[in-house]
Amino acid sequence: MKHHPEIDKYAGLSSPIHNWDPRAKLIAILSLIIAIVLIPDLEIALVGLAIALTLALISRIPFSFMLKHMMWVIMFIAPLFVIVSLTPSGGIEHASLIAVKALAAVILIFPMIGTMRFDTTVKALERLKIPSKLVQMIMFAYRYIFVFSGEFQRMFTSLTSRGFRKRTNIYTLSTTGKLIGMLFVRSLDRSERVFSAMVSRGYDGNLKTLVEFEMHTADVLKAAILIAIAVALDLICFTVV
Repeated sequence: MKHHPEIDKYAGLSSPIHNWDPRAKLIAILSLIIAIVLIPDLEIALVGLAIALTLALISRIPFSFMLKHMMWVIMFIAPLFVIVSLTPSGGIEHASLIAVKALAAVILIFPMIGTMRFDTTVKALERLKIPSKLVQMIMFAYRYIFVFSGEFQRMFTSLTSRGFRKRTNIYTLSTTGKLIGMLFVRSLDRSERVFSAMVSRGYDGNLKTLVEFEMHTADVLKAAILIAIAVALDLICFTVV
């Protein structure tokens, strides 16, 4: 059976970031991500990358786990680095700046949402006044993208067992298109069944979970420190310029 990655696989660990109030954690680390993305200087961006790696280390999430899930990002950054470095307005330094900021931003995602269960993340977003419909779209997308991926894999396996082979011809494109169309039909049927099941269990358009949050002084202090670091990174850049 195909394994589906779960970013909250290590949410059960214990660390200063795991024990951080989810609302404060989301605000603080997201502020740091935005600050790093806005950095125009390579040296300061490297400092941001070092901070991201430090937070990842503190979170105790294995680097092997992070690296495994970052492979697609690295595969995208590598050719982009080459292309940008060869452009007249680019150069190695500019390409390096883009690569460093992208890696730092992606690494920070792991301590931000990988240190708490996904349902906790969803509830924290709702408590931060993110529109409920958007939060529920994120929740259902995360839940059912793996279900539909498995469904597609089973349908493709069924085709293969009947002699279908992928080739670069019209027949392959046509068959793949029909397969995707059938997946959409099954997805619609499944969504109707899921909605009916949710309504029968009391769903009224609002999320209901057993997760409760309690903000402590330490949570506020950690958030304040990280936000101050984020602001300082950008202020240093403007001061240098």
